[in-house]
Amino acid sequence: MSDLSKLTLQQIRTGLRNGDFSSRELTQAYLDRIERLEPQLKTFITLTPEIALGQAELADQQFVKWREQPGDELPALLGVPTAVKDVLCVADTRCTAGSRILENFVPAYSATAVERLKQQGVVILGKTNTDEFAMGSSTENSAYHTTHNPWDTNRVPGGSSGGSAAAVAAQFAPIALGTDTGGSVRQPASYCGVTGLKPTYGAVSRYGLIAFGSSLDVVGVIGKNVQDVALTYWGIAGHDPLDSTTSNRPIIPIKLNASPKGTFSSIRIGVPAEYFKPGMLTAVEAAVRDAIKLMADFGAQVIPVSLPHTECALPVYYLIAPAEASANLARYDGIRYGARVQGDTMWDIFYHTRGTKFGAEVKRRIMLGTYALSAGYYDAYYGQAQKVRTLIKKDFERVFEDVDIIATPTAPTTAFRIGEHVDDPLSMYLQDIFTLPANLAGIPGISFPAGSDQSGLPIGIQLMASPFREDILFQATHAFQQVTDFHLNTPKF
Repeated sequence: MSDLSKLTLQQIRTGLRNGDFSSRELTQAYLDRIERLEPQLKTFITLTPEIALGQAELADQQFVKWREQPGDELPALLGVPTAVKDVLCVADTRCTAGSRILENFVPAYSATAVERLKQQGVVILGKTNTDEFAMGSSTENSAYHTTHNPWDTNRVPGGSSGGSAAAVAAQFAPIALGTDTGGSVRQPASYCGVTGLKPTYGAVSRYGLIAFGSSLDVVGVIGKNVQDVALTYWGIAGHDPLDSTTSNRPIIPIKLNASPKGTFSSIRIGVPAEYFKPGMLTAVEAAVRDAIKLMADFGAQVIPVSLPHTECALPVYYLIAPAEASANLARYDGIRYGARVQGDTMWDIFYHTRGTKFGAEVKRRIMLGTYALSAGYYDAYYGQAQKVRTLIKKDFERVFEDVDIIATPTAPTTAFRIGEHVDDPLSMYLQDIFTLPANLAGIPGISFPAGSDQSGLPIGIQLMASPFREDILFQATHAFQQVTDFHLNTPKF
């Protein structure tokens, strides 16, 4: 039974359909592992074992009927245990966004991405830890606890989807949903040695996602390998009338190529010099360059490219994202919903609630964003940032005329120690320097393991493609994972 938690999503699907084990047995194996090891890692904010076992039993009933009377194909993810980042609403389950201001919030509805998984019969194990309102790069900003990296429990798992990435790496769930506003799926995937996808903006509905930066937020997927990630992505993507920013473009599943040589021989890979700068960990640069060389050895054409406005991405992001956050978080005022700290007047309630229930990083970003939007400064800061954002997007458009994908490091370092950057916000923000541009441009990106440093900590490589070309990211990543075993490594915590 304990071995069931080691299976990939593909192996789980085969085993459930063959009757090798039931969804309830599988779910119980994950719950047992979580109960035993979760105190070391603290990946979840809320666990839902009773709900999960009930969902598993319903899935098993479908499998029994299907075996007795085979007919229509079963849902792709039927009976598969899943973890959900605690910024995505799940009906009748507490959703905190990692904040005390939503400590007792229980939504009456599920996010569209979650609802689509539920319609396929997934088993939801619980809600994973996150930096407060997804604002952070380490999961240290959670109001509840810091999540620990399974590869070294003295280190962070990355953020803000650190709980989801750590849960998959620790084999607490085969797949997990996360969100990515500036790298919050890809960076923790890199730190935890798993595969993480940030889809194109508009490919997956944001309905039911507690908003941080509305023009940047994307619901993503974390899994053990790209096959698992792709299958889950196809289950949640597509137009949603409840989110006007979703595209009407059809999302069509593809068959991943069985031939690495056949895949890479048709791919042009751009390597931007701006992503290889002094200060990057030597082991990270070496691993990424070795990965690119391996792709070239299998036939990929490697082309040096330039993205000249890359250096502007960090300041642009930290004007636009906080500005949008200050507007989105204005709704948490102690009056309408969420926590309330009593006062003599409405204004006292407003000040005391926001002053005591928001964490330091959230307050910092609200103040920065409010300043950037204020009269007299809007054009100088927010307006200018939007113009430079357009230049960053045009850089990518120009490069994608000559290449199919862009390969870069996911993060400049491997996972850092807990507390190492907590008193230096700028050094923390720099951990996302290679992932921010994709969010500003709205393009898809994927991170997957490409090596390790001298301490054995995972190193991730990032691939980016033009909008709605997740298919080529899946093909390239699958080809790489067919000829390497980095994604098969698991932590021995």
